[in-house]
Amino acid sequence: MSILVNRNTRVICQGFTGKQGTFHSEAALAYGTKLVGGVTPGRGGQQHLGLPVFDTVKDAVRDTGATASMIYVPAAGAADSILEAADAGVELVVCITEGVPVNDMVRVKAVLATSATRLVGPNCPGVITPGECKIGIMPGFIHKKGSVGIVSRSGTLTYEAVFQTTNIGLGQSTCVGIGGDPVRGMNFIDVLELFERDPGTQGIILVGEIGGSDEESAARYIRRFVSKPVVAYVAGVTAPPGKRMGHAGAIVAGGQGTAADKYAAFEDAGVRTVKSPAELGSAMNALLRRPRDRARPATRRPGTRAKPAKPAAERPACPRGPAGRRSARKVRRAARGRRR
Repeated sequence: MSILVNRNTRVICQGFTGKQGTFHSEAALAYGTKLVGGVTPGRGGQQHLGLPVFDTVKDAVRDTGATASMIYVPAAGAADSILEAADAGVELVVCITEGVPVNDMVRVKAVLATSATRLVGPNCPGVITPGECKIGIMPGFIHKKGSVGIVSRSGTLTYEAVFQTTNIGLGQSTCVGIGGDPVRGMNFIDVLELFERDPGTQGIILVGEIGGSDEESAARYIRRFVSKPVVAYVAGVTAPPGKRMGHAGAIVAGGQGTAADKYAAFEDAGVRTVKSPAELGSAMNALLRRPRDRARPATRRPGTRAKPAKPAAERPACPRGPAGRRSARKVRRAARGRRR
């Protein structure tokens, strides 16, 4: 199972004929994504990568039955592209574009609050269900179909968590990069809710970072509603207050949004936290394997019977210390003599 996308998801690309749209559409097609067309205003009726090009998203949805869109449009036009997709009834919009103005995203959030459209991003790596559908810029070859759901604010650390869970043999159900901008679409809670309901997701890895209060909100949600094991890492432990670190949302201001506060919230919620991204895979493996190990019966050679234990009264008492070791040697020598 998976969340958001699967092998049946029909995808279009907004900004289809541009440099980035072309490159990542080719990668999506090579991965097996059911890409059915794209949108570039003024080029409707043409073919690109063997697929139809449309002037509007509404035309593309009507002719292809697309339910998802990936956006590779410059920052100045990204917000309008998101709203166009929502107006056309697209169920999932994944906006990869970086640098979308905050005021534009505030307008988008207000519109989407009354819409059925889900938005992932902007400034995100995208969404992937391994072996089925890839919408975004993530390298498909490091992913492996499995049981761990991954949600992250950081693109690079998403790949790190993926690589570790692949190498350790767990694999991923779905990976969602929600992006690092202060105003964005789906947040941790939105994705955690989907993972909790997904029967194919057995554990969840959450990668947060400094700034904002999304991680604290996620911790409260996990405490109340998430029954599956969760491993969390927060990037930016050494970031100085008031300094922006990488993402626009990764800024500690007013004494809030520090890594220490976020770690404390997760630990209070019973989440397994790690202080290095290199420990994400092993920590999740330990949580998922532990119940199976406890339930696994003791093994013995086929065809043999377990020897019944002697009652405590029949066991010879053996003193401790040097005298006990001498007594044990005498017992062994006596037993060898009887066998002869």
